Amino acid sequence: MHFWDRHKTITCYYEMLMASVCEKYDLRKLEYDILLFLYHNPQYHTAADIVRIRKSTKSHVSTALKVLEEKGFIERKTAADNKKHVDLLLSDSANELIQEGIQVQKQFAHDMLRGLTKEEIVLCKQVFQKICNNAERCIKEKGWK
Repeated sequence: MHFWDRHKTITCYYEMLMASVCEKYDLRKLEYDILLFLYHNPQYHTAADIVRIRKSTKSHVSTALKVLEEKGFIERKTAADNKKHVDLLLSDSANELIQEGIQVQKQFAHDMLRGLTKEEIVLCKQVFQKICNNAERCIKEKGWK
């Protein structure tokens, strides 16, 4: 079996775990993913960052951010010197949701790495990083924006 035939099994399991959090807070997957992304990556805090780093479409990110703002999970802060620069800030009302999301991520990692030694986990992370770097390089070479 090839990687592209099996990787969906891994993402399917993650989506199963996160479904309960999404249902509880009436969120779509992208909305949930954006909140966890903002939490784990405070250096990336604009819609453009999300589009660029997560390889999402502008329209989907924009729609998701509107929903998250309406639900009170994020706040937008416009820069005083540049009205086009808008920082995305997690609001306090997102704290419980984020903590539940972190627990889902921990459970997922625990389940996926079950039976692996510490050395195998380190090696797995190194190999995965190389694969991701190769994918980034290929995307840049092919001109994806």
